[in-house]
Amino acid sequence: MGISFKRGKRIAAYEAAMSVSELLELSKRKARSLYREERDCWDWRGFDEYIIAAEARLPYRETPEQYVCRMETREEILAVLALCTEKQQERFLLHALYEFTYEEIGEMCGCSKVAVHDSIEAVRKKFFKFYL
Repeated sequence: MGISFKRGKRIAAYEAAMSVSELLELSKRKARSLYREERDCWDWRGFDEYIIAAEARLPYRETPEQYVCRMETREEILAVLALCTEKQQERFLLHALYEFTYEEIGEMCGCSKVAVHDSIEAVRKKFFKFYL
């Protein structure tokens, strides 16, 4: 995006690397990320501080039971994703992990917003079917 302005008899030009809409979208994404972190830390302390207060020990180490539960959950999620097509997996992960909008994913994948929505909903239905 280029901006030019006149100062006296001289014309100066400025080339911006990022458009205003891109900057606004980036700030919205950052605000959503901060909101998510804030929501996860319900008592306004950082996650590490919460663990120290709750577990009363330094440094935090997960128990063997917690590790096994985490690995089992990971395997279940990967098993459900294995049932999906590669396009569905890619679109779902872009939306769930990186918080891209349907329009942004559509531009990246070269498809419509509706196709992205349908892919993500198909993955969600498989998750609901698997867990319910």
